[in-house]
Amino acid sequence: MGLFSRNQEPVGPQPVHAGSSAPRGSFFSRREKPSVSSAGTANGTGVAPASPYAFVNRRPTFGGWFRTVWLDLLTMAAMGAIGLGVYMAPPAPTRSFPVYFNNGEIVYPQFAYPLRKNIIPIWLAAFLASMIPITFILLFQIRVKSFWDVNNAVLGLLYSLINAAVFQVFLKWLIGGLRPHFLAVCNPDVTLPPTASAGASNDGIEFTKNGASGFGYLMFTRAVCRGNEDDINDSLESFPSGHSTAAFAGFVFLFLYFNAKLKLWSNYHPAFWKMILVYAPLLGATLIAGSLTIDEFHHWYDVLAGATIGTIMAFGAYRMVYAAIWDWRFNHIPLPRGVNGVNFGKGMGYGGFENAVGTRKAGWGTFVEGSFYNGGRHHGHHGHRRDRSRSVNGAHTGYPAGTRGAENV
Repeated sequence: MGLFSRNQEPVGPQPVHAGSSAPRGSFFSRREKPSVSSAGTANGTGVAPASPYAFVNRRPTFGGWFRTVWLDLLTMAAMGAIGLGVYMAPPAPTRSFPVYFNNGEIVYPQFAYPLRKNIIPIWLAAFLASMIPITFILLFQIRVKSFWDVNNAVLGLLYSLINAAVFQVFLKWLIGGLRPHFLAVCNPDVTLPPTASAGASNDGIEFTKNGASGFGYLMFTRAVCRGNEDDINDSLESFPSGHSTAAFAGFVFLFLYFNAKLKLWSNYHPAFWKMILVYAPLLGATLIAGSLTIDEFHHWYDVLAGATIGTIMAFGAYRMVYAAIWDWRFNHIPLPRGVNGVNFGKGMGYGGFENAVGTRKAGWGTFVEGSFYNGGRHHGHHGHRRDRSRSVNGAHTGYPAGTRGAENV
């Protein structure tokens, strides 16, 4: 039995709605006869409760796995190519900017910082935001032992990173802005204008040949720049911060994964080290983003925008591949592909994914086949509510029945 495999069968058959035929067999589903079990007897039907999952927590063949992800892989490759193309393109707008007032004073000294090397290069930020989460996802499999958990977690992480990257490069290309070191990189060649008297002609102002325009001829374009063209292009694309976008897209996803697998916000009082581990990714993302204000590669608002974009992408990606974000009863369960949704109902089993957690406290990770999974009760559009059919010492638990209770925390 491999690291990612678990010999568990679904609690019961995939339910067939009235008036419909039995589902066709496929990689994610198979026909099964209803069986009588203690769980079935408990629900008064004499039949085991139906599993809402049409596949079990078991490693598939390569071909079976590829059939479920080929479209995602193709889409990610296409998005990567689009993002790289936009990243390599020069800035779209022609941006006007002032350099000096008439008296020679620099208009915007906040754009006059020297060009310095990044404390954390962009390639390193992307590497850390992807490889650190993947490493921890794999380490968690020592407890979780689920191929599909790895599959959904890594795919969700890539959804977040790639979508965030393409999102921010389009903003840089079409909006951008001046980096704090823009004037140092531009190295403009500007002839200060003479003080014009009232009614005087502007024909004799020499600096107009350098592209000056606007009131008082104070505005210039990149035509006055004498620096390296690639550096100038980069210094015109400050908004939003790509480092911050990547860092928060990857590390916020890891934060959500840690919270779900360790059940930090759950039905028991966890150890303090779990809180430290869950919040550590947010510290890492903030340090990467904050370093950009130290090396003067970004303004604070560039960093804030990148962090917001990355966080939104991480939340969206996690919810795509897991059953919930904050609902501690289900946020550790990977969502399947190939079925018409999952009904989270009372007495349901989830194909072995009930145990796809990294903790063994309060009964988590100790679900016994044939027993209820009292995770919650589905109520149409009103979402889930806690099942009150089982309690320990007066505390409603919501974790798998027939397992250890809160007294073992």
